[in-house]
Amino acid sequence: MENSSENNRLLIKLCQMYYEDGMTQQEIAKRFGVSRPHISRMLAAAKNEKLVEIIIHNPYKNEQTLEKILVQKFGIREAIVINQQESVSLSNSLSQGAIALLESIIQDNQFIGVMAGKTIADIAQNIEFFPRKNLEFIPLVGGWDSDGNEYNANSNTMNMANKLKSKYRLLHAPAIVNSVEVADLFKEEAGIQKVLSLASACDIALVGIGDVSLDSTIYTSQNLPKNNLDKLIELGAVANICASFLNEKGDLIKEFCLEKRMIGLHAQELRSIPNVIAVAGGKQKIKAITAALQGKWMDVLIIDAETAKAVLDNL
Repeated sequence: MENSSENNRLLIKLCQMYYEDGMTQQEIAKRFGVSRPHISRMLAAAKNEKLVEIIIHNPYKNEQTLEKILVQKFGIREAIVINQQESVSLSNSLSQGAIALLESIIQDNQFIGVMAGKTIADIAQNIEFFPRKNLEFIPLVGGWDSDGNEYNANSNTMNMANKLKSKYRLLHAPAIVNSVEVADLFKEEAGIQKVLSLASACDIALVGIGDVSLDSTIYTSQNLPKNNLDKLIELGAVANICASFLNEKGDLIKEFCLEKRMIGLHAQELRSIPNVIAVAGGKQKIKAITAALQGKWMDVLIIDAETAKAVLDNL
């Protein structure tokens, strides 16, 4: 009993040195003349004996609970749920969450693919410089008409690259053309082939999830003709990701040749990219986000808490 008491006393002393005094395990090991792994084992023993209790004061508990449920339900690698503040727009809140993630995961010598969209544009506008070597940013789809110019993929790519003082490519082609034949001609151009090849080989893809409606960005930017939109809705399309459209189950809409008329990365090609990060939120996108999750078209989803709850309730 006495020996056990002395052992506990020593363990508590080690814990005070480590947790309260801020000494490293190596410093403690040197003081006691033992190895660092030995100190590590003793600290672990103290936890097992309930001599030390680590309390994490977590203001993000509710959001992290939603994150775990999303990961478990849909089998994606990670979810980041943002608690939107009343004074901040949804797009800005989502962009801040995406920026924090990008700063932590982008490494030297990487290619980053960038999609069109308002939220992606906010990321490009709000991101601040952090040092990385030899980055290159690549647009994932062609350009949009003038009404959507401020947040087309080329603009988003250029703005993000400039903020991070990095190289970038531009895709000198429309996002949607009038026929499959015209699309094929564009894709035969060496410069366009090169950008599309780089896009499919990116290390990270930053994409939005679009809905399919009169309010969708792809329609309001005048890229998608009304008759095409009506046909997509008739075929059950609820989501747009890169140059592809999805039904409620997350399956690709294949009955319509529109995808073949689009110049950019298609959803199937996202599968080859190691880290696909989708950023989306808002009640108008509940069905679209659910569909993209059902199809597992992303590795990481950044979403606001209200929309995350609605997506889970929508199942």
